[in-house]
Amino acid sequence: MPHPFDREPPMTSMLQSSFMQESTRMAREHGPVFTRRLFNLEFTFVTGAELVAELADDNRFEKHVVPALQVVRPLIGDGLLSAHNHEPNWRTAHELLIPAFSQAAMRHYHTLMVEVCGRLTESWDRSARDLGRVDVTASMAKVTLEVIGRAGFGYSFGSFERDTPHPFVVALDEVLNHGQRSVTIPAIAGRFLGKHMAERNDENVAYLRDVVDEVIARRTRGDHGADLLGLMLDSDVLDPVNIRYQVLTFLAAGHETTSAAMSFTLYYLAAHPEIAERVRAEADSVLAVGELEFADIAKLRYLRRVIDESLRLWPTAPGYSRKAKQDTVLGGRYPMKAGEPVFVLLPALHREPVWGEDTDAFDPDRFLPERVRARPPHSFKPFGTGLRACIGRQFALHQTALVIASVLRRYDLALPADYRLEVAEGITFGPVDLTLDLSARRG
Repeated sequence: MPHPFDREPPMTSMLQSSFMQESTRMAREHGPVFTRRLFNLEFTFVTGAELVAELADDNRFEKHVVPALQVVRPLIGDGLLSAHNHEPNWRTAHELLIPAFSQAAMRHYHTLMVEVCGRLTESWDRSARDLGRVDVTASMAKVTLEVIGRAGFGYSFGSFERDTPHPFVVALDEVLNHGQRSVTIPAIAGRFLGKHMAERNDENVAYLRDVVDEVIARRTRGDHGADLLGLMLDSDVLDPVNIRYQVLTFLAAGHETTSAAMSFTLYYLAAHPEIAERVRAEADSVLAVGELEFADIAKLRYLRRVIDESLRLWPTAPGYSRKAKQDTVLGGRYPMKAGEPVFVLLPALHREPVWGEDTDAFDPDRFLPERVRARPPHSFKPFGTGLRACIGRQFALHQTALVIASVLRRYDLALPADYRLEVAEGITFGPVDLTLDLSARRG
């Protein structure tokens, strides 16, 4: 019997870097459920809000670990992001670490975030004076790495003391890219490149493990502290290997996704100066001088709408995968076997007709409270769904709002005349080579 999903004629995209973007464009014609192939992989995409709401039911469906995450398990093992549902450590770690994202914990992290923002603005002050242009993607990567390293594990990578990326970042990016390539490149290329790629990947994994093991060993010998690492060391419910996996998971997932979210948001603000001015006025109304306090961030309601709209257009992960726990029928129409996965394609879900006209346009007012209430509740899912949704969501949003508000209160930003947004895709989305013209704020 043919598969009931709307199946596009079999094809393999040679544009590996734009497969999810191609699929997003095709969703308007083929959605809300359709299947595509990428070399040896098959994706059944789901894009409709009602079907996504069904998939959020943890009684019928559960997380499916996509191939690109399975192949990086030598690095992050059964950490929160990549653990299979039957593995016990993800639930243990999740319950253990929830207090690390409480309001009291976030107040502590805020102080560290402000300090890292200070290092960013020192760096951008020099760039504004000497170059007039900043590398946004590199700068946001430094911010997120420092914030996660210091707030989560009491470790500084010294990112702002370096002119080049920290070797840890280079190795981490190579491991994630290797994971993506190894499941998507054609078999013939894999045989040709496989040995060299595997050897390089093994070296990177060993280096990353060594760095984290040293951080853990140093903390084990002294005061455990009250951050993420301290909670894990004090609990005695996670073994040392799994603690390493959790640390690497936060560094890999949090660093990549939050960095991209801040970069996309700055792009859209530079592209829409009238929106940037409104964000700046809001930040000035909250605090005319000095640093933003913890309680101030919640008052930046328009900025939050700007961030959400950026995440709507470019969620930093292309989507998430769910599989049926038992044989079932999705939406009363699409039979699914137990264990059969589907992929919620977020950029397509976030461009469904429920979002209004011209869904490719940047419009923060889509997130006005009355418009949010009028939409189906599962129309916006940038942080995943269910029990396995992103545990660090509030951490990421708070950090993003603080950095964006701090930057806009200090600088005027503009896109270079020749810049056109291109989006790189892998395990995450991110803007390619985003730079901004920068000057100290007038007046």
